[in-house]
Amino acid sequence: MPDTQDLDRRKAAILEAVVTEYIGTAQPVGSHHVARAAGINVSSATIRSEMVALEREGYLVQPHTSAGRVPTDKGYRFFVDQLAEPGVLGPAQRHKVSRFFEQVHGEMEELLERTSGLLSDLTSYASVVVPPSHDAAVVRSVQLVGLGARVALLVAVLADGAVEKRAIELPEEVPDEVLAVASGRLQAAAQGHPLGSVHIAEPSGDAAVDRVVSLAESALGDLAGEAHDRIFVGGPSRLAAAFDAVDTVRAVLATLEQQLVVVSLLRDVLERGLSVAIGTEHGYEPLSACAVVVAPVSVDGQLGGAVGLVGPTRMNYPQALAAARVVGEQLGDRLRATLDAGSSARPVRETRPRRRARGRR
Repeated sequence: MPDTQDLDRRKAAILEAVVTEYIGTAQPVGSHHVARAAGINVSSATIRSEMVALEREGYLVQPHTSAGRVPTDKGYRFFVDQLAEPGVLGPAQRHKVSRFFEQVHGEMEELLERTSGLLSDLTSYASVVVPPSHDAAVVRSVQLVGLGARVALLVAVLADGAVEKRAIELPEEVPDEVLAVASGRLQAAAQGHPLGSVHIAEPSGDAAVDRVVSLAESALGDLAGEAHDRIFVGGPSRLAAAFDAVDTVRAVLATLEQQLVVVSLLRDVLERGLSVAIGTEHGYEPLSACAVVVAPVSVDGQLGGAVGLVGPTRMNYPQALAAARVVGEQLGDRLRATLDAGSSARPVRETRPRRRARGRR
């Protein structure tokens, strides 16, 4: 966690007043505003003197010729670490979150996409939801469906509620009977095992079947890895209202489109033991004007993804932390319930449509 030097009680109270006022107004804060804050019982002259000292120590900065001052990243860090009370969602917001997770239905991707929208609605910041890795997701069923003479569709239904699909190009025309046998071997080997560790060791004795199975096994491995890079972004349009500079908005939006970068960013913040990364702390220059709030999503004690918020450094940290924490906890509970239901359910059986007979050439 970044170091911040100790401040005496009066300087800390003045800094808190400046940060709180600036978060609410986005306008430089003068001593007359600070003097009206609760707990500030000193003269305006003393406040001005202390604000000069806070500027000298790197907690505040005076923009241009304004008489007021604004917090620096160091000032926000001190506020988050030592001043801000843990945020609590209001009754209406808590009810909204509970109702959402009681009523939301659909496949995993729909759940995560709608969760990103919920988190953005609660805070008015852009939100990010990183799904759990499918490496450890147990396979409920897997099958191959013929799409053409040399194309098959691999469909894997996972216990975490996801349905993953991948088109496979076959090296030769494969009869329906061969696909059926290959599909049966995949199902027998994969059902009840994690997606990332499906392996079929013994050959079938039929070279055509084994070639199809090998391609499908490789595709399953690709599906397990792909989930690491997917993210769901909610409320990106809210960034336009959060920043004055159009170039900043463009840079932030361009970064959010780089899914691997965002996944790495959120995981790096969590691995460093932080729930908030402010300004340059996260190390991504395009987001140097942003703060990133992250909460883990745990499923049965294991990290099952993350939820995050991206906004200006003057974001309402107590509210953002509270929203991310509550939504992350509720999402983890929902994923665990889905996982339990998927593990106890019988495998899904699907019938493969028959191909039309091909005429002789």
